[in-house]
Amino acid sequence: MPKPEYAFPDASLQHSMIRPIGVYALSGLAVDGDRLLAVDTVRGYLICVDPHTNDTIILNPYCVSDWIGVTSLTLWHDTFWFAKGQEVLWCERQTLIPTIFTRLPYPVNGVAVCESTVYVSCQKSGYIHIFERSTGELIGRLPQPGVGPETMTVVNEALWVCDRTEQTVYCLDRSTGAVQFSTLTPFSSPTGIAFYSSADGQEPICYIVYAHEEPYIRDDPNAEFPYQLTFRDRTFIHPLYIHHNPAAHYTLSNGYLVELSYVEELLPLEAVTLNHVEWRIALPSDTLRQRIRRIEPIGHPFTIEEQEGQKVAVFRFDQLQPHQGGLLGWKAIIEMYSLKYYLSPADVEDNLPLSPELQQRYLVDDDDLAMDTATIRQAAKEAIGTETNVLRKMLKIRNYVYDRLSYGIQPCIDTPDVALERGVGSCGEYVGVLLALARLSGIACRTIGRYKCPPHPDRRNLLLEPDFNHVWLEFYVPGVGWLPMESNVDDIVERGPYPERFFMGLAWYHTEIGKGIRFVKMTAEDLPKHITLGDLAINHIRFRILEELVPGCDLTQLVTPKGESA
Repeated sequence: MPKPEYAFPDASLQHSMIRPIGVYALSGLAVDGDRLLAVDTVRGYLICVDPHTNDTIILNPYCVSDWIGVTSLTLWHDTFWFAKGQEVLWCERQTLIPTIFTRLPYPVNGVAVCESTVYVSCQKSGYIHIFERSTGELIGRLPQPGVGPETMTVVNEALWVCDRTEQTVYCLDRSTGAVQFSTLTPFSSPTGIAFYSSADGQEPICYIVYAHEEPYIRDDPNAEFPYQLTFRDRTFIHPLYIHHNPAAHYTLSNGYLVELSYVEELLPLEAVTLNHVEWRIALPSDTLRQRIRRIEPIGHPFTIEEQEGQKVAVFRFDQLQPHQGGLLGWKAIIEMYSLKYYLSPADVEDNLPLSPELQQRYLVDDDDLAMDTATIRQAAKEAIGTETNVLRKMLKIRNYVYDRLSYGIQPCIDTPDVALERGVGSCGEYVGVLLALARLSGIACRTIGRYKCPPHPDRRNLLLEPDFNHVWLEFYVPGVGWLPMESNVDDIVERGPYPERFFMGLAWYHTEIGKGIRFVKMTAEDLPKHITLGDLAINHIRFRILEELVPGCDLTQLVTPKGESA
């Protein structure tokens, strides 16, 4: 694979969202000169779009029924290649008369063509099948890198694969199928990928097309209850910007500048006087994928202290009187990017020990993890079996927990043994079970998270309020460092296969706050034992997405491949 090069994107197209007119669910993406091509699988439109103006032209007005249900699209010279049902078809662009190229036993998801080779992806089979273009002969196959429906494009020696379920783009060596790296898309349900070169010679822009249903409240004035929950189609095309760091095994993609406010409102449930009060609230962390630009107090001044390497806002009061009102909190301006590590078990040495400090801090039961119960000890043995590689162990533990838990909100967080026996858990209970099993298996783990920005990056400068808090975890790989892993979000298919998008990866909307420490803690000289933080205050959390950002070495550059898209 050619070495990636770094360049600034076309300024006129940077961050631009292309919204073709009159379409419902686009699938597949191709480049034709200075235009983009896609197929509306619902209406059967083969469309041509100007990325600068959104001007949309239907290229097949007289044969749209032939194109209904088409998935994926590739333009090779003067022929269109696409998939429909179990068939791969092609047609001359002048006639648009489809000809069957091959038929698979299962539905086809993606097609890509380069020179004499045709790549055909099939989720059901789990492979990317390789055919000889002139004869239709099957000449090989590559394992699909993800678990969902996949579309593809070819650039030089790289096969770029876009997985809808994984929300991930994979860069593969097209001769061996080896994954060079992978990166997360900023939106869900990507359905096509292409590289666009503008006329002014700028580096190609990786465009991704998305299609999904969006819930909204419909106002029906004729109904007895006029406000009704329903769904509408949303489809658009958006640039994907990538920065790949091969030495450190990670890739950053599209980021956003986000304003996050966290405020505690004093609202005591009973009359109580507290003296010498110290209220500690963790601050957002500076990490590979997250950078704090500015932070300021809300309602009351604070000092910043460091606790186990994390910054904490400390609010102090000489006295809080009965039923006293007030606000205390902070507002932060944060750069937040998507992050995806790509490490194989072979990249990790099995014999590297954990330091004594990590063992003492992260292999113990320090948070009611029930690690001494028979239920959890037996589960830890069953989860990893005889596996010794830390990556395989962690993935086996995750899949074991996913097999035995279903997501559900509980009135309180129970200990891991109770949650595992019940078979239903919240994100906090998933984390508890994962922590307990990992630590018993010799894997250092810690909690992270607290809130996720509502994932609507196109809703700029609007107040967005998360419905729930959220936690996930990090596990430590000797010789590599701390790697993120979502708690329950990838548990989307009964008994698997489970996506790995957030195994060693985080989307841009994950906010990392207070790694391994308590998020909020309050102490007072004369605090009654029965009074908790929830008895004294309620919290308010607000996000505001300010602008889109491009990742890079200095968080201003991106990676794009040389060459034209096939």
